[in-house]
Amino acid sequence: MKVNEIKGLNLPNKKDEEFLKINLDALFSYDFKDVQTYEFDIMGLKTVDDEKSYESVLFDITRSIDNKQKVITINKNIAEPIFLIHKIKEDETFFTNSLKIELAKDIKAQVVEVFVSSSKNSAYSVNRSFELAQNSSLEYVKVQDFDLSNSFIFNSYIEQEKSSTLDFTNFEYGNGFILNNFINNINSENITYNLNGLVKLKDDTTCSNLIKTVHNAKSSLSNIDYKHSLKDNSKAVFKAKSIVNETALFTKAFQNTNTILLSDDATIFAQPHLEIYIDELEASHGATTGSLNKEQLLYLESRGIHKELAYEILLKAFEEKIAHNIKDEIIKDFIETYERSKYV
Repeated sequence: MKVNEIKGLNLPNKKDEEFLKINLDALFSYDFKDVQTYEFDIMGLKTVDDEKSYESVLFDITRSIDNKQKVITINKNIAEPIFLIHKIKEDETFFTNSLKIELAKDIKAQVVEVFVSSSKNSAYSVNRSFELAQNSSLEYVKVQDFDLSNSFIFNSYIEQEKSSTLDFTNFEYGNGFILNNFINNINSENITYNLNGLVKLKDDTTCSNLIKTVHNAKSSLSNIDYKHSLKDNSKAVFKAKSIVNETALFTKAFQNTNTILLSDDATIFAQPHLEIYIDELEASHGATTGSLNKEQLLYLESRGIHKELAYEILLKAFEEKIAHNIKDEIIKDFIETYERSKYV
């Protein structure tokens, strides 16, 4: 099966403005030997047809193969996080998975998803829908840890009702070709939307993050914060667009990305973008790229710390800033002690 031969599927290409700097040709032209829907090991999940109209064509890749969507409905406060572990083991296989997470009114919950692969030349196309009812709160954490020869597409579509909060944190540890796509149309008042990410790459890995946030209602917050740590020949793409329309008075819209380049061949393409149609708001965006602070390295060495250890201390301090944003202590401990070997 080749993705570019799926009948009726209109695929993006690197000439489209949204996908500039992202080469999808190798993934879309690869001939996979098998196609499978990745099934959850959870009994009793509701299944629906995914008939939503999405703004991004990337959602249609999964739906063109299987338009069924599992639904997790959380209507009671839960004391501990829900963990969903995805293990991709079969070679030469294109996997799909679609899930909707629903939170009822006034409910607080935490969900962690871990995506790992030990396969060769496989791909995983994942669709996620998040529906948060009024005054609900969800902390969602994603860990991606794929092997070098694999590809991973993660699409998320977010709908939040009045006074709801979504804290969305991503940890990109894996290799291969990675593409994340985040869409949130903020149509209700007093929304809080925090999107954080650590992109830690090595070898020839490519990881792209496409982020679109549209403010249509007043008194809401969107805060996007990404850190990149890039080694070897790795490449990262960060494209964030936040639109604040005339109806979104008193919006707060922030974007920030910081990158540490750890080799001469690592590259970052960062494009934060604000599109604003009102004056009554707070907004900022920024992007920095550099290496580890030489003065700090020299200071640590002057205190008797070996150069290599000083290097690791500064790098860890930079990368840990994203994990520090996690509110749930169980999840924070999970991230701090995460080891890929436990899942492959």
